[in-house]
Amino acid sequence: MFLIQWIVFTIAVLIATYVIPGVHATLVGAIVLAVVLGIINLFFKPIIKILTLPINILTLGLFSLVVNALLVMLADIIVKDFSVDGFWYALLFSLAVSIVNAFFLVIIRKA
Repeated sequence: MFLIQWIVFTIAVLIATYVIPGVHATLVGAIVLAVVLGIINLFFKPIIKILTLPINILTLGLFSLVVNALLVMLADIIVKDFSVDGFWYALLFSLAVSIVNAFFLVIIRKA
């Protein structure tokens, strides 16, 4: 199941890269980005969620979008074949990847 989720996330990254003009990635970059974002979400995101909990409560969870965009920008620094032109493109990219990923995972789980 892990391999399927990784492939789906890579496809979601490629689709979001194609749709959003300020985001650029190669196929290898998308594969590496899927791994790097998975590691970032596994290790750093829980700590960041705890640290930003008060502001997240005040904004009714909308600050999570900012955190996701900043994590995408961190991945931009780490992954060589992936680039984001700015914060707003990172925000749009994280939203697009989340939507496409959720869509594909629903289809896969029904199959």
